[in-house]
Amino acid sequence: METTLRGVGVSHGVAIGEVRHMGTAMLEPPAERIPAEEAEREQGRARRAVEAVAADLIARGNLAGGEAQGVLEAQAMMAQDPELMADVDRRIAVGSTAERGVYDAFASYRALLANAGEYLAGRVADLDDVRNRIVARLLGVPMPGVPDSDEPFVLIARDLAPADTALLDPALVLGFVTEEGGPTSHSAILARALGVPAVVALPGAQQLAEGTVIAVDGSTGDIFVEPSRAKRAELEQAAIARKAALSASTGPGATSDGHTVPLLANIGGPADVPAAVEAGAEGVGLFRTEFLFLDDSERAPSEEKQIEAYRTVLRAFPEGRVVVRVLDAGADKPLAFLTPADEPNPALGVRGLRSLLDHPEVLRTQLTALAKAAEGLPVHLEVMAPMVADRTDAKAFADACREAGLGAKFGAMVEIPSAALRSRSILQEVEFLSLGTNDLAQYTFAADRQVGAVSRLQDPWQPALLDLVALAAEGARAEGRSCGVCGEAASDPLLACVLTGLGVTSLSMGAASIPYVRSALAQHTLAQCERAAAAARAADTADEARTAARAVLSGE
Repeated sequence: METTLRGVGVSHGVAIGEVRHMGTAMLEPPAERIPAEEAEREQGRARRAVEAVAADLIARGNLAGGEAQGVLEAQAMMAQDPELMADVDRRIAVGSTAERGVYDAFASYRALLANAGEYLAGRVADLDDVRNRIVARLLGVPMPGVPDSDEPFVLIARDLAPADTALLDPALVLGFVTEEGGPTSHSAILARALGVPAVVALPGAQQLAEGTVIAVDGSTGDIFVEPSRAKRAELEQAAIARKAALSASTGPGATSDGHTVPLLANIGGPADVPAAVEAGAEGVGLFRTEFLFLDDSERAPSEEKQIEAYRTVLRAFPEGRVVVRVLDAGADKPLAFLTPADEPNPALGVRGLRSLLDHPEVLRTQLTALAKAAEGLPVHLEVMAPMVADRTDAKAFADACREAGLGAKFGAMVEIPSAALRSRSILQEVEFLSLGTNDLAQYTFAADRQVGAVSRLQDPWQPALLDLVALAAEGARAEGRSCGVCGEAASDPLLACVLTGLGVTSLSMGAASIPYVRSALAQHTLAQCERAAAAARAADTADEARTAARAVLSGE
């Protein structure tokens, strides 16, 4: 009998197929003891396993490219953490085997992360994956992973590690469903980049029996178990209609009555440029520059290396707008040369612009490199700072840009509620705002974006979050400035219409989402978007806001 389950849809499209579960294995090694004379040999085994796993993660990242590359490189850095490895050596020195020393050291580090505030607690899944890979290598057993199958299937897992998600074959894995994770988790972001329908935070997902046929609607979050023939036909027809609408919608982003809404791409480096161009991106709304700094956690990349990477991206969008975010380090992206190692809660400490202002030479080099990269190119370069809290922050960043001779617009990201509340004040110092809805939701609701248990509070449809978006947009409009959205909220076609109705002036997203958003905007007038936005803000819950907006836009 057909039944319907509801999770959180994070990647558009419909997938229908049989369930296959992610492979699992018992990776807790026995608590054996070794004589003292074997300690050095075991320490060597542990170090070699760690280096091999780190190299494998980097290789997977190079192969996957795009957003996945930065995520996997960060995981490789996690594997090689000096303090963690020192703990492994200490445990082996007092009698643990290499595999048990690794397991126990990671368990201790895991406990620290789990208790260090919700932001870092969300990195536990990534840490577990690194531990499992190292221990599996030491034990000589296969890593748990995507199952082998001759036929395409829908993958079910507790959660998906970035290393698994990044290399999924869309021809084999029709879609995936996870029990944990949230709308902005690594697996969700990578699913959108791959164009694989996905639903996360589905309670009881792992209880779906192997071989059961399910239909996954990555737009609504609905899972239909043993769908009837009629339901399958309905979903397939809807998918065909959606594909036709996508093909018919081309050109710049705009509502049906001609209100322009530039559609830009979020990229992590030059490797993401071809997909953005192919999707018809009108520029780049968020160029994450962290990928350059993750190659070596001990020192910043040279000015020459930065110039080369930036110029590659800038050349791809002649006459287009390219918004570069300066280095956003700290919290889940620690860099040894930049971020404190002993903060009790890094998510609320020295991260983003705060780190750069503490290390002005790093900021100066990056801004100088951007200025030189843009020389002679017909591109509209804009540079923005992450984690701006107030006018003082904004002024410090604008002053640094001017001192570096940067001929570009200076902007601020709105990721902290104070920045939305005081947007007009911040705009006395900078020329534009860009809303990072992922972090804005995280700090508004004290809800880690990686923790499935609080995913309802990370839902970008939360009315309180829409209120803050509206406040920032109203402040920008009053000052005659632009206010875009570069968070993952912009990738939801329905929400994109609401954001437009709230007064947002541009939308930036992963390249795969651009056609969906372009099509949705083209089907509605600005007035309809404004009515949908008002209806969503009048609701009390995210589900009610989504339903209310859909009712307005569908004419129900």
